Amino acid sequence: MDTVKVCLYLGWPKPNNCMNFKVMTGYLYRIIISLVCVTLVACSDSQKLEPLVSTDVVVAFGDSLTQGVGAADGKAYPEVLSGLIKLDVVNAGVSGETTAEGLQRLPLVLETHNPKLVILMEGGNDILRNMSHVQAKENLAEMIQMIRLSGAQVVMLGVPEKNLFSDSADFYDELANEYNLVYDGEVMSDLLKSRDMKSDSIHLNNIGYRKLAEHIRSMLQEHGAL
Repeated sequence: MDTVKVCLYLGWPKPNNCMNFKVMTGYLYRIIISLVCVTLVACSDSQKLEPLVSTDVVVAFGDSLTQGVGAADGKAYPEVLSGLIKLDVVNAGVSGETTAEGLQRLPLVLETHNPKLVILMEGGNDILRNMSHVQAKENLAEMIQMIRLSGAQVVMLGVPEKNLFSDSADFYDELANEYNLVYDGEVMSDLLKSRDMKSDSIHLNNIGYRKLAEHIRSMLQEHGAL
């Protein structure tokens, strides 16, 4: 649209006001472009992981799904993932643990293993016991902050609600957005919907844990860690 016509439409008939309008729109255009660029860079950076090297340690932190309940010895996802990525992956899973208990346990795990990356998958027991989602989110937020303060990176996996056909609980998505995490909220839900992947209603079997490990490897590759 012609600048003069715009000026007239806005009630700015004088040429100097039209000139001011042209200058103003130029500034606005540059500001909008700058904001778009900053947003794109921020989104890109939030999805990048620092590359892992052969001496780095990865910690898989969580509850029974990390410990590997339902799998044979050596078939839990951390052990399978270790073989897939050729790195030391510590299985720091404790069956039955809630986020409150995990929050208390995490500092010693970080101090003991000094990981470069932590795969965080916890909250399932809070959900199963109908505990507060608000509190679970706060506990996980503290874990994320603690992990980052230790110098490690965070990859988070969501756990579905008790409904068989549900996706991950909403607070996982909220945390992923708030902390710009590399995150997957679908893989556990998808695996637990398949009878062939489960040992019981809430745990995977050998095949399921391998699929989970393969998916996590793909995530690490996609986001630059491998």
